[in-house]
Amino acid sequence: MKLTTKGRYAVMAMVDLAVNSDGKPLTLAEIAERQSISLSYLEQLFAKLRRGSLVRSVRGPGGGYMLARAAQAIRVSDIVLAVDEPIRATRCEPGSPMSCQGAKGRCTTHDLWEELSNHIHLFLSSVSLADVAHQQVLGMSGMIYRKAAMAAQ
Repeated sequence: MKLTTKGRYAVMAMVDLAVNSDGKPLTLAEIAERQSISLSYLEQLFAKLRRGSLVRSVRGPGGGYMLARAAQAIRVSDIVLAVDEPIRATRCEPGSPMSCQGAKGRCTTHDLWEELSNHIHLFLSSVSLADVAHQQVLGMSGMIYRKAAMAAQ
């Protein structure tokens, strides 16, 4: 299973918005510059995020985008799903009459991959945008990063 750039970039842009907006709209050009993401790609993502009610646009001078609700109320899974990024480790299409192996049915490892998909979704649903913005997603990668940063000082 692979989370594509669509989902990763959407989360990166939303974290940037949460961290840098200070209650004021941000332009996509500002986010694109800071995150090294194509402006046209961000425009496509933000159209989906707006339709998903995660951001709102402000028109006119000083306009741009703002979070539609508090960062604590937005889950990472909301962002990923809003940009049409499926959280699925199986190769089956949900609801399709064809299974993993076509007419042969489900593969022998189907339940394993289905449960992995469920765990990924549960994890992303447990993490808020605020958690990511304030670097409160704990785990081994965070501890390794902090130890390396402290050693470099």
